[in-house]
Amino acid sequence: MKTISRRRFLQAGALSVAALGTARAPVFGQARHRVIVIGGGWGGATAAKYLRLTDPSIDVTLLEPNKEFISCPFSNLVLAGVESLKNLTMNYDGLRRHGVRLRHELAAAIEPDKKRVRVGKDWLDYDRLIVSPGIDFQWEQVDGLSQARDKVLHAWKAGPQTVQLAQQLQALPDGGVVVMTVPLVAYRCPPGPYERASMIGWFLKTKKPKSKLIVLDANKDIVSKTGLFKAVFKEYEANIDYRPSQKAEKIDVGAKEITTETGDKVKYDVVNVIPPQRAGAIAVDADLVGGDKRWCEVDHVTYESVKQKNIHVVGDATIGLPVPKSGNVANAMGKICATAVVQLLNGKEVPQIAPGNTCYSWVSDKEAIAVVNAYKIDNGKVVQIEQKLTPGKSVGTAQNSLAWRASIWNDVLG
Repeated sequence: MKTISRRRFLQAGALSVAALGTARAPVFGQARHRVIVIGGGWGGATAAKYLRLTDPSIDVTLLEPNKEFISCPFSNLVLAGVESLKNLTMNYDGLRRHGVRLRHELAAAIEPDKKRVRVGKDWLDYDRLIVSPGIDFQWEQVDGLSQARDKVLHAWKAGPQTVQLAQQLQALPDGGVVVMTVPLVAYRCPPGPYERASMIGWFLKTKKPKSKLIVLDANKDIVSKTGLFKAVFKEYEANIDYRPSQKAEKIDVGAKEITTETGDKVKYDVVNVIPPQRAGAIAVDADLVGGDKRWCEVDHVTYESVKQKNIHVVGDATIGLPVPKSGNVANAMGKICATAVVQLLNGKEVPQIAPGNTCYSWVSDKEAIAVVNAYKIDNGKVVQIEQKLTPGKSVGTAQNSLAWRASIWNDVLG
């Protein structure tokens, strides 16, 4: 693990994104192959766009029930009042301009043997299917959460709950207690809970200095950017009480109390339970998940499911290791998968392209930390070859993150 200068950090991040963006197969003949993409998030939207860019003869249909794209990355800033959810919300017009057919409907079922997807009363046939369903929650893992999930906010899928949790924090009396739970890995965005804790810690320190955030982490330690986040938590120690190895086992909304696996009972005024996670329901129903019953196993060169032929899975739903479940990785997977699908449809050899990852985490209203991960394909597997961290938090890193997000949002949707 290395630390690098800001300039070297930005160069490394830009190179990995640029390399993925230029990994395009040639345009082939005019056969009307049909590809369906399920899920219009970072992975699915990217895959749909790059299929059309790589081979405009392919008929691409994207199934996404939401009419707007809301970015989970940067949504923790909304909780602290630093950012507006409106600024994280975009439309899908750019994909339409590339010739992607959009249906804002839910994919109800997949029949792999017949190579078709059910949407409402329709069955849509495909030659290849790309599934990017994101994550679903394992509510049953926390006693009482299934019954209380309409009252207990996760805000782990950016949208109305993000705004609601921000409003609860704003209404917290000075001296109140916020409790946040962190599930065992793996889950969407490993640094996400610690960025959230940092932003809430900053908010309490500056707006409600007598209040405290208690972080109940099921993991034995901070699982991402460990040293950097520990330094931030130290700075906010008057307002952040970080407790590792404290898995949430029960919630009692009447008593406003969380019980941990050690038997501790923790009272709260505001609670944010981030539930354990697995691949989206349609991936589970289509038997795309592996032996862990949570994540989809894929070929790391083509992203084709190891269980179902002609179906590819990208984004957070994949096992992913060693790559994190991040927006940048999902975007990279979408491009690599699009290239692979075009090659396979046209009987061509699939190039071996490794993803890259650049991850920013804001820790105050003006400062952020970051990491760049570089990978290679070795014997068909993704292997990390280097990790570079910024030396610490800085205003410059935060500003760089804003330029990065404009660039990658355009790459996904523009």
